[in-house]
Amino acid sequence: MEALQKPEIILTHESDLDGLVSGCLLKRLAEHQFGGSIPLAAYHLPPWQNRQMVEHAAWVSDLSMEPRLDRPGWMVVDHHPSPHQPKHARYHFDVKECAASLAYQLVQQHGLGNEQLDTLVHLTKVTDLFIESDPDFERACDHAELVKTYHFHPLMKLLDGQLERLLNHPLLEVIRIKRQVEDPMGLEWARGHTRELAPGVRYVDLSIGNHNLIMNQLLKDPAMEDVVLLSIARRSPHQFGLSARSRNGKAREVASQL
Repeated sequence: MEALQKPEIILTHESDLDGLVSGCLLKRLAEHQFGGSIPLAAYHLPPWQNRQMVEHAAWVSDLSMEPRLDRPGWMVVDHHPSPHQPKHARYHFDVKECAASLAYQLVQQHGLGNEQLDTLVHLTKVTDLFIESDPDFERACDHAELVKTYHFHPLMKLLDGQLERLLNHPLLEVIRIKRQVEDPMGLEWARGHTRELAPGVRYVDLSIGNHNLIMNQLLKDPAMEDVVLLSIARRSPHQFGLSARSRNGKAREVASQL
């Protein structure tokens, strides 16, 4: 097994469960291997794109491989396709996994796995890859919504370095109630507030509830079989994201033209 190089910092994606879990796992691995405290920094995409990479060595999770990360002493753990093939950085990549799964493989190789982490990483993969057929899908979505509702940094304070506390956290009861109350209301609103932008393309005005689940539920309507649904969601105070979804693969084509 190739020796790891001590990172000056762990860098991860701020917006979701996969970024939080993978970042925490890499931090735990680094501190186990090298001792001391190694900082973990999380970024939304716009600040990330503007960040200067000044470190001689760093580990990156749930953020795509790109030329500025392809440096000796750097490691990228990610599942997003990238046109850049690294020549210098250590690269752990698999599009069929999530970043947390890939990071956990490294953790397990160094004897740091446990049953709670097994479960948490499984839930992270289920929600990040949206595996509806998994019996833990609803539970996984609740854990993902926990991060989207309470955000990365406040949760990190509550976890206090113990990632396992995220499993069955008391705040999940709040998320369950939100799902039971908000999702039906949000779905009803969305069904009544769609409009055609072009043949086969409709815009959905989303309000409350889990937007991923609501959009997925809309696509199950037989009338939406050949339709691309667009929605806009706030990612951060100054960032909005456009989402394109479909059942027939046309969403990728539409997104590439936007």
